[in-house]
Amino acid sequence: MERRRSRRIKIKLKAERISGDEKFGVYIENISETGIYMMTTPLKKHKKYIPGTDIDLKFQLNTGEIINLYCKVVWAELKSPPNGMTDSIGLEIIDPPSRYLEFVRELN
Repeated sequence: MERRRSRRIKIKLKAERISGDEKFGVYIENISETGIYMMTTPLKKHKKYIPGTDIDLKFQLNTGEIINLYCKVVWAELKSPPNGMTDSIGLEIIDPPSRYLEFVRELN
């Protein structure tokens, strides 16, 4: 049974996770129209990556345009192998903006 609704596209993008007035650097490893796989360095503040948690994500396209996404944590593997240096997080994008969908389709 297929778990994903959309095909994933491998990509390397720097992004920011926004939590109130705090910003944390993250890396987007792959994307789809409905989800994102991101990695980040483990910090105590990142322990908030609990399935069901809402987070905001922001990144910049090579055109300079900023994309803001409202997401929900689907899964989190904190301090993932092989060396425990990164946390891996799966996100569902809630109501993806049309410009984000265009960006993903342009990558196909």
